[in-house]
Amino acid sequence: MNWPRALLTDSGGFQMVSLLHLADITEKGVTFQSPVDGKPMLLTPEESIQIQNKIGADIIMALDDVVKTTITGPRIEEAMHRTLRWIDRCIAAHKRPHDQNLFGIVQGGLDPVLRDICVRGLVDRNLPGYAIGGLAGGEDKDSFWRVVAQCTATLPEDKPRYVMGVGYPLDIVVCSALGADMYDCVYPTRTARFGTAIVPEGVLKLKHKAMAEDTRPIDPTCACMVCKNYTRAYIHSLVTKDAMGSQLLSFHNLYYMMQLSRNLHSSIVQGKFPKFVCNFLQKMFPKGDIPEWVCNAMEVAEIDISSCCAPFRYIQATKVQSNLNEDEIQAV
Repeated sequence: MNWPRALLTDSGGFQMVSLLHLADITEKGVTFQSPVDGKPMLLTPEESIQIQNKIGADIIMALDDVVKTTITGPRIEEAMHRTLRWIDRCIAAHKRPHDQNLFGIVQGGLDPVLRDICVRGLVDRNLPGYAIGGLAGGEDKDSFWRVVAQCTATLPEDKPRYVMGVGYPLDIVVCSALGADMYDCVYPTRTARFGTAIVPEGVLKLKHKAMAEDTRPIDPTCACMVCKNYTRAYIHSLVTKDAMGSQLLSFHNLYYMMQLSRNLHSSIVQGKFPKFVCNFLQKMFPKGDIPEWVCNAMEVAEIDISSCCAPFRYIQATKVQSNLNEDEIQAV
């Protein structure tokens, strides 16, 4: 690949969800039906690690038993315990522990008891890093942030904590406030293919007719090659007809995400993260209508966003966290 920077490979576990109709999961591994010729293909924890050892990425992921968070019942518990059994097989199969960092993945759905069992089981194995898996699969945002907060509170602070499948800018900022360090998502390029640009205010849909005569750049504050050289109108003329439109938007969206990550990181190093969060939220929600789940998460993260949050929403979040009674709320 000639990629001289950090590299992470996944285990193939996510395909248990995305290709569920083609997969059969057993204790041995997962058998996929080839979408090409229909032949069965068995992926075991051992083979997943062997493949990743050959690729040689800096971070490799354990094969876990993945289920959607919207599923309920005994399957969630079964997958969590199997994930713990499979991590031992992954560790045993890992032939390059001094060159590659094997991360375990916390499963357990939205059940705090199961998540706690999985977190503690993985921590006992003293891995180089840990991922929080099984999220961003359709669960409500309130459940989402609470799982992240629970896991990061127990996982070691001196090792990377990686929330898998998360890529919306707002989610990244919230999860970072809760103690997460790493993310991955197809969102920046996938949304570009639908003609949408990521901007500090949220998103800009270049397919809209209003863009046809708009000669401004996608984001006047952005220093990327696209914003320096192309107008919204030009990209609008491409997105419905030419792949170049998707490519230009992908370039911009990836630049935005990289800049967001840099600014987020530097604000933490400089001790200015709370101010960064407030500035980010003020741009995205200039009217102060910050979603209640974000207010609740910031309360748990002990970040004061009262200056950029509408009074009613902030009071509601305070009520949730402090269990104030109605008279006390009125007094506030």
